[in-house]
Amino acid sequence: MIASLTAALAVVASGAIYIVANPFSASAAEACSTAWNSGSVYVGGDHVSHNGTEYNAKWWTTGEEPGTTGEWGVWESLGACGGGDGGDPTDTPSPDPTEDPTDDPGTGEPGQTGGINAAYFTEWGVYGRNYHVKNIVDSGSAEDLTHIVYAFGNVKNGQCTLDDSYAAIEKSYTADQSVDGVADTWDQELRGNFNQLRKLKELNPDLEIVWSFGGWTYSGGFGQAAQNPAAFAESCYNLIHDPRWDGVFDGIDIDWEYPNACGLTCDTSGTEAYAGLMSALRAEFGNELVTSAISADGTDGGKIELGNYAGAADYVDFYMVMTYDFFGAWDADGPTAPHSPLSGYSGQPIAGFDGETAIDKLKELGVPSNKMLLGFGFYGRGWTGVTQAGPGGSATGAAPGTYEAGIDDYEVLVNECPATGTVAGTAYAHCGNEWWSYDTPATIASKMDWAGSQGLGGAFSWELSGDTANGSLINAIAGGL
Repeated sequence: MIASLTAALAVVASGAIYIVANPFSASAAEACSTAWNSGSVYVGGDHVSHNGTEYNAKWWTTGEEPGTTGEWGVWESLGACGGGDGGDPTDTPSPDPTEDPTDDPGTGEPGQTGGINAAYFTEWGVYGRNYHVKNIVDSGSAEDLTHIVYAFGNVKNGQCTLDDSYAAIEKSYTADQSVDGVADTWDQELRGNFNQLRKLKELNPDLEIVWSFGGWTYSGGFGQAAQNPAAFAESCYNLIHDPRWDGVFDGIDIDWEYPNACGLTCDTSGTEAYAGLMSALRAEFGNELVTSAISADGTDGGKIELGNYAGAADYVDFYMVMTYDFFGAWDADGPTAPHSPLSGYSGQPIAGFDGETAIDKLKELGVPSNKMLLGFGFYGRGWTGVTQAGPGGSATGAAPGTYEAGIDDYEVLVNECPATGTVAGTAYAHCGNEWWSYDTPATIASKMDWAGSQGLGGAFSWELSGDTANGSLINAIAGGL
Protein backbone atom coordinates (compact mmCIF):
# COMPACT_ATOMS: atom_id res chain seq x y z
CA MET A 1 0.00 0.00 0.00
CA ILE A 2 1.14 3.53 -0.72
CA ALA A 3 2.23 5.19 2.50
CA SER A 4 1.59 8.68 1.22
CA LEU A 5 -2.19 8.20 1.00
CA THR A 6 -3.83 10.97 3.02
CA ALA A 7 -6.55 10.53 5.61
CA ALA A 8 -9.29 11.31 3.12
CA LEU A 9 -9.74 10.69 -0.57
CA ALA A 10 -11.69 12.95 -2.90
CA VAL A 11 -13.89 10.79 -5.09
CA VAL A 12 -15.48 12.28 -8.17
CA ALA A 13 -18.84 10.75 -9.00
CA SER A 14 -21.49 12.18 -11.31
CA GLY A 15 -19.74 15.55 -11.28
CA ALA A 16 -19.93 15.95 -7.48
CA ILE A 17 -17.07 15.54 -5.01
CA TYR A 18 -17.62 13.40 -1.95
CA ILE A 19 -15.22 12.83 0.92
CA VAL A 20 -14.77 9.23 2.02
CA ALA A 21 -12.66 7.84 4.83
CA ASN A 22 -9.36 6.33 3.75
CA PRO A 23 -9.01 2.82 5.21
CA PHE A 24 -5.23 3.16 4.96
CA SER A 25 -4.95 6.40 6.94
CA ALA A 26 -2.42 6.70 9.71
CA SER A 27 -3.63 6.14 13.24
CA ALA A 28 -2.24 9.42 14.55
CA ALA A 29 -5.08 11.85 15.30
CA GLU A 30 -5.21 15.11 13.36
CA ALA A 31 -5.61 18.48 15.07
CA CYS A 32 -9.20 19.29 15.94
CA SER A 33 -11.20 21.92 14.08
CA THR A 34 -13.25 24.49 15.97
CA ALA A 35 -15.66 22.80 18.35
CA TRP A 36 -19.26 22.28 17.23
CA ASN A 37 -21.68 24.97 18.46
CA SER A 38 -25.38 24.17 18.67
CA GLY A 39 -26.32 27.72 17.71
CA SER A 40 -24.08 28.01 14.65
CA VAL A 41 -25.02 27.38 11.02
CA TYR A 42 -22.87 25.00 8.96
CA VAL A 43 -22.88 24.30 5.23
CA GLY A 44 -21.58 21.39 3.19
CA GLY A 45 -17.80 21.00 3.60
CA ASP A 46 -17.54 22.69 7.01
CA HIS A 47 -15.49 20.79 9.60
CA VAL A 48 -16.08 20.77 13.36
CA SER A 49 -14.86 18.73 16.32
CA HIS A 50 -17.06 17.14 18.96
CA ASN A 51 -16.14 14.77 21.80
CA GLY A 52 -12.68 14.23 20.35
CA THR A 53 -13.89 13.38 16.86
CA GLU A 54 -13.57 15.40 13.63
CA TYR A 55 -16.77 15.74 11.54
CA ASN A 56 -17.59 16.97 8.03
CA ALA A 57 -20.95 18.59 7.27
CA LYS A 58 -22.53 17.07 4.15
CA TRP A 59 -25.06 19.86 3.78
CA TRP A 60 -26.62 22.86 5.57
CA THR A 61 -27.41 22.28 9.23
CA THR A 62 -27.81 23.92 12.61
CA GLY A 63 -28.55 22.39 16.00
CA GLU A 64 -27.91 18.76 14.96
CA GLU A 65 -25.32 17.22 17.28
CA PRO A 66 -22.47 15.36 15.55
CA GLY A 67 -22.40 11.68 16.37
CA THR A 68 -26.18 11.44 16.73
CA THR A 69 -27.34 11.64 13.11
CA GLY A 70 -26.31 8.16 11.94
CA GLU A 71 -24.59 6.99 8.78
CA TRP A 72 -27.03 8.80 6.49
CA GLY A 73 -27.26 11.97 8.57
CA VAL A 74 -25.69 15.35 8.04
CA TRP A 75 -22.46 14.72 9.97
CA GLU A 76 -19.78 12.40 8.58
CA SER A 77 -17.17 11.19 11.04
CA LEU A 78 -13.56 11.71 9.90
CA GLY A 79 -12.08 9.94 12.91
CA ALA A 80 -10.38 10.96 16.14
CA CYS A 81 -8.71 14.34 16.40
CA GLY A 82 -6.40 16.08 18.85
CA GLY A 83 -6.14 14.47 22.23
CA GLY A 84 -9.75 13.41 22.21
CA ASP A 85 -11.14 16.26 24.29
CA GLY A 86 -12.75 18.20 21.44
CA GLY A 87 -13.54 21.24 23.59
CA ASP A 88 -17.32 21.50 23.36
CA PRO A 89 -18.89 24.95 23.76
CA THR A 90 -21.09 25.92 26.65
CA ASP A 91 -23.43 28.16 24.67
CA THR A 92 -27.11 27.71 25.33
CA PRO A 93 -28.76 25.88 22.40
CA SER A 94 -31.14 27.81 20.18
CA PRO A 95 -34.86 27.27 20.88
CA ASP A 96 -36.28 24.18 19.26
CA PRO A 97 -38.21 25.02 16.08
CA THR A 98 -41.82 24.02 15.68
CA GLU A 99 -40.70 21.95 12.70
CA ASP A 100 -37.14 20.76 12.00
CA PRO A 101 -35.58 23.31 9.58
CA THR A 102 -32.44 21.21 9.12
CA ASP A 103 -33.63 18.23 7.12
CA ASP A 104 -31.28 17.08 4.36
CA PRO A 105 -31.64 19.53 1.46
CA GLY A 106 -29.82 17.17 -0.86
CA THR A 107 -27.38 18.07 -3.55
CA GLY A 108 -27.56 17.68 -7.25
CA GLU A 109 -27.04 18.94 -10.72
CA PRO A 110 -29.54 20.39 -13.18
CA GLY A 111 -31.49 18.19 -15.49
CA GLN A 112 -31.59 15.08 -13.30
CA THR A 113 -35.30 14.84 -13.98
CA GLY A 114 -35.48 17.40 -16.76
CA GLY A 115 -36.30 20.19 -14.29
CA ILE A 116 -35.64 23.90 -14.71
CA ASN A 117 -33.47 25.86 -12.29
CA ALA A 118 -33.73 29.50 -13.36
CA ALA A 119 -32.43 32.54 -11.50
CA TYR A 120 -32.51 36.28 -11.98
CA PHE A 121 -29.29 38.27 -12.41
CA THR A 122 -29.82 42.01 -11.89
CA GLU A 123 -28.19 44.59 -14.11
CA TRP A 124 -27.68 47.02 -11.22
CA GLY A 125 -26.10 44.41 -8.96
CA VAL A 126 -22.66 45.32 -10.29
CA TYR A 127 -22.80 48.57 -8.30
CA GLY A 128 -23.62 48.55 -4.58
CA ARG A 129 -23.93 44.80 -4.34
CA ASN A 130 -20.68 44.25 -6.24
CA TYR A 131 -22.15 41.09 -7.74
CA HIS A 132 -20.88 40.22 -11.21
CA VAL A 133 -21.28 37.40 -13.69
CA LYS A 134 -18.03 35.88 -12.42
CA ASN A 135 -19.68 35.41 -9.03
CA ILE A 136 -22.07 32.96 -10.68
CA VAL A 137 -19.04 30.87 -11.64
CA ASP A 138 -17.11 31.27 -8.40
CA SER A 139 -20.12 30.22 -6.31
CA GLY A 140 -20.61 27.03 -8.31
CA SER A 141 -24.09 28.17 -9.31
CA ALA A 142 -23.28 28.18 -13.03
CA GLU A 143 -23.07 24.39 -12.90
CA ASP A 144 -26.44 24.10 -11.16
CA LEU A 145 -28.44 26.55 -13.26
CA THR A 146 -30.32 25.77 -16.44
CA HIS A 147 -31.48 29.36 -17.13
CA ILE A 148 -30.44 32.91 -16.21
CA VAL A 149 -33.00 35.71 -16.38
CA TYR A 150 -31.29 39.07 -16.97
CA ALA A 151 -33.20 41.93 -15.30
CA PHE A 152 -34.37 44.38 -16.49
CA GLY A 153 -34.88 46.03 -19.80
CA ASN A 154 -37.33 48.93 -19.86
CA VAL A 155 -40.60 49.36 -21.78
CA LYS A 156 -40.95 52.85 -23.27
CA ASN A 157 -43.19 54.22 -25.97
CA GLY A 158 -44.46 50.76 -26.81
CA GLN A 159 -40.97 49.31 -27.29
CA CYS A 160 -38.35 47.24 -25.52
CA THR A 161 -35.37 49.39 -24.57
CA LEU A 162 -31.93 48.91 -23.00
CA ASP A 163 -31.90 50.41 -19.52
CA ASP A 164 -28.36 50.95 -18.14
CA SER A 165 -25.96 50.88 -21.08
CA TYR A 166 -22.89 51.31 -18.88
CA ALA A 167 -23.57 48.20 -16.79
CA ALA A 168 -24.85 46.20 -19.75
CA ILE A 169 -22.36 46.88 -22.52
CA GLU A 170 -19.71 49.44 -21.50
CA LYS A 171 -18.24 48.59 -18.09
CA SER A 172 -14.68 47.29 -18.45
CA TYR A 173 -13.55 44.17 -16.60
CA THR A 174 -10.01 43.35 -15.56
CA ALA A 175 -8.62 39.84 -15.94
CA ASP A 176 -9.32 38.90 -12.31
CA GLN A 177 -12.91 40.18 -12.62
CA SER A 178 -13.63 38.43 -15.90
CA VAL A 179 -15.34 35.06 -16.28
CA ASP A 180 -12.53 33.62 -18.42
CA GLY A 181 -9.63 35.50 -16.88
CA VAL A 182 -9.17 37.71 -19.95
CA ALA A 183 -9.31 41.48 -19.47
CA ASP A 184 -11.43 43.75 -21.63
CA THR A 185 -9.60 46.10 -24.01
CA TRP A 186 -10.44 49.74 -24.64
CA ASP A 187 -11.37 49.15 -28.27
CA GLN A 188 -13.49 46.02 -28.12
CA GLU A 189 -17.06 46.39 -29.37
CA LEU A 190 -18.83 44.82 -26.39
CA ARG A 191 -17.96 44.92 -22.71
CA GLY A 192 -20.10 44.96 -19.56
CA ASN A 193 -22.54 42.30 -18.38
CA PHE A 194 -23.44 41.20 -21.89
CA ASN A 195 -19.86 40.30 -22.78
CA GLN A 196 -19.42 38.48 -19.47
CA LEU A 197 -22.64 36.54 -20.11
CA ARG A 198 -21.34 35.60 -23.55
CA LYS A 199 -18.19 34.22 -21.94
CA LEU A 200 -20.29 32.38 -19.36
CA LYS A 201 -22.24 30.66 -22.14
CA GLU A 202 -19.02 29.65 -23.86
CA LEU A 203 -17.99 27.87 -20.67
CA ASN A 204 -21.50 26.46 -20.10
CA PRO A 205 -22.99 25.82 -23.56
CA ASP A 206 -26.19 24.26 -22.17
CA LEU A 207 -27.02 27.34 -20.12
CA GLU A 208 -29.82 29.48 -21.59
CA ILE A 209 -30.28 33.21 -20.92
CA VAL A 210 -33.38 35.32 -21.42
CA TRP A 211 -33.60 39.11 -21.21
CA SER A 212 -36.41 40.20 -18.91
CA PHE A 213 -38.38 43.38 -19.45
CA GLY A 214 -40.56 45.21 -16.97
CA GLY A 215 -40.36 44.34 -13.31
CA TRP A 216 -41.94 46.32 -10.52
CA THR A 217 -40.41 49.62 -11.65
CA TYR A 218 -40.74 49.37 -15.43
CA SER A 219 -44.16 47.74 -15.87
CA GLY A 220 -45.96 51.01 -16.47
CA GLY A 221 -45.17 50.88 -20.19
CA PHE A 222 -46.86 47.56 -20.92
CA GLY A 223 -50.31 49.06 -21.32
CA GLN A 224 -49.16 51.12 -24.30
CA ALA A 225 -47.18 48.16 -25.68
CA ALA A 226 -50.31 46.01 -25.58
CA GLN A 227 -52.10 48.46 -27.88
CA ASN A 228 -49.81 47.38 -30.74
CA PRO A 229 -48.36 44.05 -29.64
CA ALA A 230 -46.85 43.18 -33.03
CA ALA A 231 -44.80 46.38 -33.10
CA PHE A 232 -43.74 45.81 -29.51
CA ALA A 233 -42.66 42.24 -30.26
CA GLU A 234 -40.66 43.36 -33.28
CA SER A 235 -38.84 46.01 -31.24
CA CYS A 236 -37.95 43.42 -28.59
CA TYR A 237 -36.67 40.94 -31.16
CA ASN A 238 -34.52 43.57 -32.84
CA LEU A 239 -33.04 44.71 -29.53
CA ILE A 240 -32.30 41.21 -28.29
CA HIS A 241 -30.67 40.37 -31.63
CA ASP A 242 -28.67 43.56 -31.94
CA PRO A 243 -25.53 42.53 -33.89
CA ARG A 244 -23.27 43.69 -31.04
CA TRP A 245 -24.62 41.04 -28.66
CA ASP A 246 -26.57 38.66 -30.86
CA GLY A 247 -26.26 35.16 -29.47
CA VAL A 248 -26.06 36.18 -25.81
CA PHE A 249 -29.79 35.76 -25.26
CA ASP A 250 -31.95 32.76 -26.08
CA GLY A 251 -35.24 34.60 -25.83
CA ILE A 252 -37.32 37.04 -23.85
CA ASP A 253 -38.99 37.18 -20.45
CA ILE A 254 -41.95 39.45 -19.64
CA ASP A 255 -42.38 40.60 -16.05
CA TRP A 256 -45.58 42.64 -16.25
CA GLU A 257 -46.65 43.67 -12.76
CA TYR A 258 -49.59 43.41 -13.31
CA PRO A 259 -51.84 43.04 -16.36
CA ASN A 260 -55.34 44.41 -15.74
CA ALA A 261 -54.43 45.02 -12.09
CA CYS A 262 -52.30 47.24 -9.86
CA GLY A 263 -48.62 47.08 -9.00
CA LEU A 264 -46.50 50.22 -8.76
CA THR A 265 -48.96 51.56 -11.33
CA CYS A 266 -52.43 50.34 -12.25
CA ASP A 267 -53.25 48.82 -15.63
CA THR A 268 -56.71 48.87 -17.20
CA SER A 269 -55.92 47.08 -20.46
CA GLY A 270 -58.52 44.36 -19.90
CA THR A 271 -58.32 40.60 -19.70
CA GLU A 272 -57.18 40.04 -23.31
CA ALA A 273 -54.19 42.42 -23.31
CA TYR A 274 -51.65 40.07 -21.75
CA ALA A 275 -52.57 37.12 -23.95
CA GLY A 276 -52.40 39.34 -27.03
CA LEU A 277 -48.95 40.57 -26.06
CA MET A 278 -47.59 37.08 -25.43
CA SER A 279 -49.12 35.77 -28.65
CA ALA A 280 -47.30 38.47 -30.63
CA LEU A 281 -44.03 37.66 -28.90
CA ARG A 282 -44.38 33.97 -29.74
CA ALA A 283 -45.08 34.81 -33.38
CA GLU A 284 -42.01 37.07 -33.52
CA PHE A 285 -39.58 34.88 -31.59
CA GLY A 286 -40.59 31.56 -33.15
CA ASN A 287 -38.80 28.69 -31.44
CA GLU A 288 -36.80 30.92 -29.09
CA LEU A 289 -37.71 31.09 -25.42
CA VAL A 290 -40.71 33.16 -24.37
CA THR A 291 -41.19 33.16 -20.59
CA SER A 292 -42.99 35.29 -18.03
CA ALA A 293 -42.98 36.02 -14.32
CA ILE A 294 -46.55 36.15 -13.05
CA SER A 295 -48.53 36.98 -9.93
CA ALA A 296 -49.18 34.39 -7.24
CA ASP A 297 -52.37 36.04 -6.02
CA GLY A 298 -54.71 33.07 -6.26
CA THR A 299 -57.54 34.56 -4.24
CA ASP A 300 -60.99 34.77 -5.82
CA GLY A 301 -61.00 37.74 -8.15
CA GLY A 302 -57.27 38.23 -7.58
CA LYS A 303 -54.45 39.06 -9.97
CA ILE A 304 -54.22 35.56 -11.46
CA GLU A 305 -57.80 35.76 -12.65
CA LEU A 306 -57.55 39.42 -13.67
CA GLY A 307 -54.42 38.86 -15.76
CA ASN A 308 -55.81 35.88 -17.66
CA TYR A 309 -52.54 33.98 -17.57
CA ALA A 310 -54.40 30.86 -18.62
CA GLY A 311 -55.27 32.58 -21.90
CA ALA A 312 -51.57 33.04 -22.69
CA ALA A 313 -50.30 29.65 -21.51
CA ASP A 314 -50.03 28.26 -25.05
CA TYR A 315 -47.54 30.98 -25.98
CA VAL A 316 -45.01 30.60 -23.16
CA ASP A 317 -42.30 28.04 -22.51
CA PHE A 318 -42.80 28.47 -18.78
CA TYR A 319 -44.32 30.73 -16.16
CA MET A 320 -42.34 31.84 -13.12
CA VAL A 321 -44.97 32.07 -10.39
CA MET A 322 -43.83 34.67 -7.84
CA THR A 323 -44.68 32.67 -4.72
CA TYR A 324 -43.05 35.13 -2.33
CA ASP A 325 -43.66 38.66 -0.97
CA PHE A 326 -47.10 37.67 0.31
CA PHE A 327 -46.50 39.48 3.63
CA GLY A 328 -44.01 42.07 4.84
CA ALA A 329 -43.32 45.14 6.93
CA TRP A 330 -45.39 47.37 4.68
CA ASP A 331 -47.84 46.36 7.42
CA ALA A 332 -45.59 48.08 9.93
CA ASP A 333 -47.35 46.96 13.10
CA GLY A 334 -47.68 43.35 11.95
CA PRO A 335 -48.86 40.77 12.44
CA THR A 336 -45.58 39.06 11.64
CA ALA A 337 -46.03 36.51 8.88
CA PRO A 338 -43.81 34.50 6.55
CA HIS A 339 -43.39 36.20 3.19
CA SER A 340 -43.16 32.91 1.28
CA PRO A 341 -45.57 30.36 2.81
CA LEU A 342 -46.10 27.26 0.72
CA SER A 343 -49.45 26.50 2.35
CA GLY A 344 -52.10 28.13 4.47
CA TYR A 345 -51.71 28.08 8.25
CA SER A 346 -53.64 29.01 11.35
CA GLY A 347 -53.54 32.77 11.85
CA GLN A 348 -52.58 33.56 8.25
CA PRO A 349 -53.33 37.31 7.78
CA ILE A 350 -54.87 36.82 4.33
CA ALA A 351 -56.29 33.42 3.48
CA GLY A 352 -55.06 32.17 0.12
CA PHE A 353 -51.83 34.17 0.10
CA ASP A 354 -49.58 31.16 -0.31
CA GLY A 355 -47.88 29.12 -3.01
CA GLU A 356 -50.21 26.15 -2.97
CA THR A 357 -53.29 28.32 -3.50
CA ALA A 358 -51.61 30.08 -6.44
CA ILE A 359 -50.58 26.86 -8.17
CA ASP A 360 -53.99 25.31 -7.59
CA LYS A 361 -55.71 28.38 -9.04
CA LEU A 362 -53.54 28.34 -12.16
CA LYS A 363 -54.21 24.63 -12.65
CA GLU A 364 -57.93 25.19 -12.19
CA LEU A 365 -57.85 27.84 -14.90
CA GLY A 366 -56.07 25.50 -17.31
CA VAL A 367 -52.35 26.31 -17.02
CA PRO A 368 -50.37 23.05 -17.45
CA SER A 369 -48.41 22.04 -14.37
CA ASN A 370 -45.20 21.47 -16.31
CA LYS A 371 -45.24 25.09 -17.50
CA MET A 372 -45.11 26.46 -13.95
CA LEU A 373 -42.00 27.11 -11.86
CA LEU A 374 -42.18 27.55 -8.09
CA GLY A 375 -40.62 30.83 -6.92
CA PHE A 376 -38.02 31.39 -4.20
CA GLY A 377 -36.84 34.71 -2.81
CA PHE A 378 -33.18 34.68 -1.77
CA TYR A 379 -33.93 37.17 1.00
CA GLY A 380 -35.99 37.58 4.12
CA ARG A 381 -38.60 40.11 5.17
CA GLY A 382 -38.67 41.30 8.74
CA TRP A 383 -40.05 43.48 11.49
CA THR A 384 -38.59 45.09 14.60
CA GLY A 385 -40.15 45.62 18.02
CA VAL A 386 -41.33 42.00 18.14
CA THR A 387 -41.53 39.97 21.35
CA GLN A 388 -43.43 36.91 20.10
CA ALA A 389 -41.20 34.13 18.83
CA GLY A 390 -43.70 32.57 16.44
CA PRO A 391 -45.65 34.23 13.64
CA GLY A 392 -48.60 36.49 14.42
CA GLY A 393 -46.83 38.91 16.75
CA SER A 394 -47.18 42.68 16.82
CA ALA A 395 -44.34 44.94 15.67
CA THR A 396 -43.28 48.58 15.69
CA GLY A 397 -41.91 48.80 12.15
CA ALA A 398 -39.59 47.39 9.54
CA ALA A 399 -36.40 45.73 10.72
CA PRO A 400 -33.18 47.41 9.52
CA GLY A 401 -31.70 45.92 6.34
CA THR A 402 -28.43 46.23 4.45
CA TYR A 403 -29.95 48.06 1.49
CA GLU A 404 -33.54 48.73 2.54
CA ALA A 405 -35.56 48.51 5.75
CA GLY A 406 -37.68 45.38 6.10
CA ILE A 407 -35.64 43.20 3.74
CA ASP A 408 -32.21 41.59 3.77
CA ASP A 409 -30.31 38.94 1.85
CA TYR A 410 -30.27 35.31 2.91
CA GLU A 411 -26.47 35.36 3.05
CA VAL A 412 -26.74 38.05 5.75
CA LEU A 413 -29.64 36.62 7.73
CA VAL A 414 -28.36 33.05 7.88
CA ASN A 415 -25.51 34.32 10.05
CA GLU A 416 -27.04 37.33 11.82
CA CYS A 417 -30.50 35.90 12.55
CA PRO A 418 -30.49 32.10 12.05
CA ALA A 419 -33.79 30.26 11.68
CA THR A 420 -35.52 29.27 14.91
CA GLY A 421 -38.57 27.54 13.45
CA THR A 422 -40.67 26.80 10.41
CA VAL A 423 -44.27 27.46 9.47
CA ALA A 424 -46.19 26.67 6.30
CA GLY A 425 -43.10 25.18 4.69
CA THR A 426 -40.79 28.16 5.16
CA ALA A 427 -38.45 29.28 7.95
CA TYR A 428 -38.69 32.11 10.43
CA ALA A 429 -36.24 33.59 12.90
CA HIS A 430 -36.70 35.57 16.12
CA CYS A 431 -33.51 37.23 17.32
CA GLY A 432 -33.56 40.01 19.87
CA ASN A 433 -36.56 42.14 18.99
CA GLU A 434 -36.45 41.31 15.26
CA TRP A 435 -38.57 38.73 13.42
CA TRP A 436 -37.65 37.51 9.93
CA SER A 437 -38.85 34.88 7.50
CA TYR A 438 -36.93 33.34 4.64
CA ASP A 439 -36.25 30.07 2.86
CA THR A 440 -33.28 27.88 3.77
CA PRO A 441 -31.73 24.91 1.95
CA ALA A 442 -33.89 22.66 4.10
CA THR A 443 -37.19 24.43 3.39
CA ILE A 444 -36.25 24.62 -0.29
CA ALA A 445 -35.77 20.87 -0.28
CA SER A 446 -39.23 20.35 1.18
CA LYS A 447 -40.83 22.79 -1.25
CA MET A 448 -39.09 21.09 -4.17
CA ASP A 449 -40.49 17.75 -3.02
CA TRP A 450 -43.94 19.32 -3.13
CA ALA A 451 -43.26 20.88 -6.55
CA GLY A 452 -42.30 17.45 -7.86
CA SER A 453 -45.49 15.93 -6.49
CA GLN A 454 -47.46 18.58 -8.40
CA GLY A 455 -45.66 17.92 -11.67
CA LEU A 456 -44.21 21.43 -11.84
CA GLY A 457 -41.52 22.25 -14.38
CA GLY A 458 -38.95 23.27 -11.78
CA ALA A 459 -38.17 26.43 -9.84
CA PHE A 460 -36.77 29.93 -10.16
CA SER A 461 -35.28 32.45 -7.77
CA TRP A 462 -34.98 36.18 -7.21
CA GLU A 463 -32.06 36.80 -7.23
CA LEU A 464 -28.52 35.44 -7.35
CA SER A 465 -26.73 38.07 -5.24
CA GLY A 466 -28.77 37.13 -2.17
CA ASP A 467 -27.35 33.60 -2.06
CA THR A 468 -24.28 32.58 -0.08
CA ALA A 469 -20.83 32.74 -1.63
CA ASN A 470 -20.97 28.98 -2.27
CA GLY A 471 -24.44 29.07 -3.85
CA SER A 472 -26.12 26.98 -1.17
CA LEU A 473 -29.69 27.96 -2.14
CA ILE A 474 -29.21 27.40 -5.88
CA ASN A 475 -27.63 24.05 -5.08
CA ALA A 476 -30.57 23.10 -2.88
CA ILE A 477 -32.95 23.78 -5.77
CA ALA A 478 -30.78 21.70 -8.09
CA GLY A 479 -30.87 18.88 -5.58
CA GLY A 480 -34.66 18.86 -5.73
CA LEU A 481 -34.98 18.57 -9.50
